[in-house]
Amino acid sequence: MLFNSFNFALFLPVVFILYWFVTNKNLKIQNALLLVSSYFFYSCWDWRFVFLLIFSTLLDYFSGIQIEKSNNPNERKFWFWLSITINLGFLGVFKYFNFFADSLKDLISVFGFQVNMWSLKVILPIGISFYTFHGLSYVIDIYKKRINAEKNFIDYAVFVSYFPLLVAGPIERATHLLPQIKKKRIFNYDQAADGLRQILWGLFKKIVIADNCAVYANMIFNDSAHYSGSTLVMGAVFFAFQIYGDFSGYSDIALGASRLFGIELLQNFSFPYFSRDIAEFWRRWHISLTTWFKDYLYIPLGGSRGGKWIQIRNTFIVFLVSGFWHGANWTFIIWGLLNAIYFLPLLIFNKNRDHLEIIAYKSNWPSFKEIFLVLCTFALTVFAWIFFRANNIHHAFQYISGIFSKSLFSIPDLRPRDVISLIIIFMIMEWLGRRNKYALEKMGFQYHRIFRWTLYSVLLIVIFLFGTQEQEFIYFQF
Repeated sequence: MLFNSFNFALFLPVVFILYWFVTNKNLKIQNALLLVSSYFFYSCWDWRFVFLLIFSTLLDYFSGIQIEKSNNPNERKFWFWLSITINLGFLGVFKYFNFFADSLKDLISVFGFQVNMWSLKVILPIGISFYTFHGLSYVIDIYKKRINAEKNFIDYAVFVSYFPLLVAGPIERATHLLPQIKKKRIFNYDQAADGLRQILWGLFKKIVIADNCAVYANMIFNDSAHYSGSTLVMGAVFFAFQIYGDFSGYSDIALGASRLFGIELLQNFSFPYFSRDIAEFWRRWHISLTTWFKDYLYIPLGGSRGGKWIQIRNTFIVFLVSGFWHGANWTFIIWGLLNAIYFLPLLIFNKNRDHLEIIAYKSNWPSFKEIFLVLCTFALTVFAWIFFRANNIHHAFQYISGIFSKSLFSIPDLRPRDVISLIIIFMIMEWLGRRNKYALEKMGFQYHRIFRWTLYSVLLIVIFLFGTQEQEFIYFQF
């Protein structure tokens, strides 16, 4: 069930009505409704994988309780590593088994031997990378005695399976989400209205920006050998806006839908394409994943302690693992490596914490220096996205070699003025709302209500006019 589908447009209000008008007097029944709704939501893709989700939930639930109640260090370690090993084992089998098998086959063939490697014919369970990280962080926090184990199974299961975040995040923490699940919630009109605004903005990003950019990005990437260098640059830029509109649009819909039920989720994006360096970009892009890796990988490896070489080593490990998390393909690993290389000069010269506030926070316009830094950062990001989008390493290098050809400075073969105009309008709105959590949050509030409703109506009309056929969100594959 896609967020941008007619089915979800029916599902969400039905759950909302049952939640606030039927079960609102009993928190336990409310949470049970959220759990049943979440399992139904997930089963709409493939009902068989609901059992895998339930098994993973039960594993971490009982492991957490056993870790907490045990005073024996060996017993605590047993339950801790049992949970970690099984969770990562499932992730490895479903997502990475064929990658390792194919890589081993290619390595053996280098030495002149030909082998037939066994591969798995399985479907990747949607959202497995996201809900696995929910469970991992929960068990790690209990083992480190940062939190207590949750005794109510339904409450814990909602934390893992809550439908707005189940298949593509944001990656939540037990310290943030569980207290909200356990607390009685009272309907708040302003919160719900804000949720609807964020859903509207998310749909605009996904349907109008991402899906229309996807048409040309796919056209160019799928036939890159036959396009000029300037057109290939345009294709990479279209993909940059496709993935941003797609993933941040999903996150906006998730946060907005959750707000309808009185639950606040972690912010996942904060205007990343206005970043002035790569460090700022990664503080603004997929924030929940970045902070997860910082807390559960970078800091345990030593973090910033132990000197500059340790920081560099840990930074490269985090970016490489982040790339591998995104997919079982060498293109994602190179994408992670590129971002680590981009990050390296900032780390060496202690410039990675220079831009903590949004650009032009206290003014309406950026300086020329800031414009230059934003354009350079965007160019580096777009270049890295080529590897993210390419089918394989050969395709990526073929695409890049096509860019750096004589045709780089020619007029692009494709000039979709309507899509380019939509991107410009979109970025203007992002700029105007950059000081807020999302662009539409407070836009037009200084004017009469008629202005705001006119703006909402225009966005809805544009969504219907420019909406193509339903397309899945890119991050569903991760």
